[in-house]
Amino acid sequence: MFTGIVTDIGEIVGFTPTAQGQLHRLRIACRYDQTTIADGASIACNGVCLTVVASGVAGGRTWFDVDAAAETLALTTARHWKVGTRLNLERALKIGDELGGHIVAGHADGVATLVSREDLPDMARFELSTTRELARFIATKGSITLDGVSLTVNTVKDVTFSVLIIPHTLTVTTIGGWKAGDEVNIEVDLMARYAARLTEMTV
Repeated sequence: MFTGIVTDIGEIVGFTPTAQGQLHRLRIACRYDQTTIADGASIACNGVCLTVVASGVAGGRTWFDVDAAAETLALTTARHWKVGTRLNLERALKIGDELGGHIVAGHADGVATLVSREDLPDMARFELSTTRELARFIATKGSITLDGVSLTVNTVKDVTFSVLIIPHTLTVTTIGGWKAGDEVNIEVDLMARYAARLTEMTV
C-alpha cells in the first residue's frame, strides 16, 4: 500500500524487452539508500506497484531493477517508457508512517489523457479525460491518483475532470512537465470503488 506522496523522481537508465514483448526489465536510478532496498520490495513507479528483483550502486547512484509484465504494459503508460523516462517513486507504506495523501494500492486502473494545462499565478490547472467506466468513480472533492501522486479532484463533467496543482507538487514530481496530449496513469479511490460495488449488490 502507498499514500500517493512522491518521495523521489527516478530515471530509467536500462531497458530490456523480451523477444515476445510480454515483459520489460527496467533499471531505474534513484536517490534512495541502496541498503534499504530489499529484493522483493514494492516501489510505486508512476503509480504502478512494481517488485524489486535486484539493486545496486553505479556511478554514485542507486539503481533497482523491476519487471513490467504484459498486463501492466497493456493497461498503463509503462508501454511508452524508455531510457530517460522520469518516474514518480514512492516506497511502500510502513505501519506507523504518516498518511499524508490517501490509501493507494499501486494498481493503476488505466490511463487519463491531459486535455489542457492552464498555468495560473499560484498554481496550475490540468483538465483530463478518461474512460466512462473509470469516470463514474471520480467525484468533486474526492481523491484521485495520477502518475502516483495523490490529488484532490476540483471539477467533474461527464468523462472530464480537473485538478489544481500547487508549485511544490509541480517541483517535486513529474507533473511540472505535463502537457496537452500526455497520457498518465490513473488509480481511482478505493473507497469509491467499494461504495459502487456495494450499491450494485443492494440494487
